Amino acid sequence: MTLSPWLPFRSLSGWVPKDINGDIVAGITLAAIAIPEQMATARLGGFAPEIGFFAFVAGSVAFAVFGANRHLSAGADSTITPLFAGSLALLATTGSPHYLALAGVLALLVGLIVAVSGVFRLGWVADLLSVPVTTGFLAGIAIHIIVSQLPGLLGLPAETGETLRRVGEIAENLHLTNPYSLALGFGVFAIVFVAERMSARIPGALIGVVLATAAVIAFGLADRGVAVLGALPNGLPRAGLPLVSLDDARALIPLALLIAIVVMVQTAATSRSFVSQQGDAPDVNRDFIGVGAGSIAAGLLGAFPVNASPPRTAIVAQTGGHSQLASIVAAAIVLALGAFGGNLLANVPQAALAGVLLFVAQRILRWQVFANVYRQAPVEFALIIVTMVAIVALPIQTGVAIGIGLSLLHGIWSATRTQPIELAKVHGTSIWWPPAAANIGDQLPGVLVAAFQAPLSFVNADRFKLGVRGMIDARRGSLKLVVLEASNVVEIDYTAAQALIETIAYCQSEGVTFAIARMESLRAQAALARFGITDLIGPQHVFHSVDDAVRTLHSSQSPEKQGSPT
Repeated sequence: MTLSPWLPFRSLSGWVPKDINGDIVAGITLAAIAIPEQMATARLGGFAPEIGFFAFVAGSVAFAVFGANRHLSAGADSTITPLFAGSLALLATTGSPHYLALAGVLALLVGLIVAVSGVFRLGWVADLLSVPVTTGFLAGIAIHIIVSQLPGLLGLPAETGETLRRVGEIAENLHLTNPYSLALGFGVFAIVFVAERMSARIPGALIGVVLATAAVIAFGLADRGVAVLGALPNGLPRAGLPLVSLDDARALIPLALLIAIVVMVQTAATSRSFVSQQGDAPDVNRDFIGVGAGSIAAGLLGAFPVNASPPRTAIVAQTGGHSQLASIVAAAIVLALGAFGGNLLANVPQAALAGVLLFVAQRILRWQVFANVYRQAPVEFALIIVTMVAIVALPIQTGVAIGIGLSLLHGIWSATRTQPIELAKVHGTSIWWPPAAANIGDQLPGVLVAAFQAPLSFVNADRFKLGVRGMIDARRGSLKLVVLEASNVVEIDYTAAQALIETIAYCQSEGVTFAIARMESLRAQAALARFGITDLIGPQHVFHSVDDAVRTLHSSQSPEKQGSPT
């Protein structure tokens, strides 16, 4: 069946009955992966394990209805959970009804921001974080996860507060380590690690948790100090608006904005990495709507914000899933366990869930990116380190804000470094190219071909103007023609337009003809007309190629034939 792009269940577009077997297998596999992961992520945030199940169900079903990607899995996610858990703990006692209500309101706010961003096609927001900053951000989150799970792994009392203080307290209590908890946690970690190396389809986390639970029962480890979950309450989630004060809701808005940006970045990356088998282009904005709807549904079910999961999405794609029916099957299994299987989870050791999260932490540490950036871009490697340290040493929401700020500043700094360069004509061709040491090219007498390899905007307008003027001054008296090669100028804002107008006026005052060539961007062409630049130089001085401009104007066009500046 083929559905309109704006109707619900677009993620089922193209589905045919023969796809059902693949979707069922993928759904069962996804559930096997998600069950221990969702329990562990819920505990990471200070929630009961069944809350993680409800978050997964809400994210999966809502995305199937409102999203576009056929494989994307939405649910509780260890990337964002530490971000909001620490902030919520400053407003309410972890696990209290007030804490749960705040998490629900946060889910509603995050979902609303992400969904509205999709409606208004703000997918470009996902590009605000550079790869080095994202890598540092994930490294900081990984450290938070490790520190938060060490007490459960070692069988020590749970610690709260700032990360560095928690590390000190854990070090002081190392002599109290429970060896059984440690063995169970590392055993689960090893099983998950080996299983993933063998095949991503093997539910290593589920196997490890089941074996650890069997060990607790068989050897009576609960009586030897191994902490277990205990029986979970059976029952379906109850839908309703979480109730908090207006002051509490206002206090959550900055945090919701930060979480929403992280969710959009990860959703966009997942959507672009796992396109449909039919070759459809990723619809990031529609997927924002789906993931945003998932958070809204989670908030109404008393859970917390959800996010797209690249690993779980890969599982659906690799196990033959054809549509979001796989996620619906997984959601049904998880919901059944949360509603009726609470007693089955009573003897799950907390150390086993800690082992699962330790594996997640090491997986999101992008060691290869660390090495590549260090080797190829040392300045950007500093962004990784600064972002990571900020996430670990400062309140986590402050660290995230610093990371986003660094990413934006780095982008602006890169744009401001752009300088106009002079091109030379490659021997025997009509191509104009930056001269290299091995091939200087031809510099035609009286002709300057200048290129600017970035959008023209307020951040680099002055560099453009001064750079071109410097080139003109260096050849004053002999220069007759300046051609701006503008293939990389995809945008021109007001400040840059004034700089370009001043540059043209300077050329005219020096008796030099000014032309523009290869401006391929429709937005930049529209800007030339809007700011009066086309009229200023004359439409006949806008060319499709540099060679056309030089051939036409070098010998036949006199400076006096150009218009005068206005």
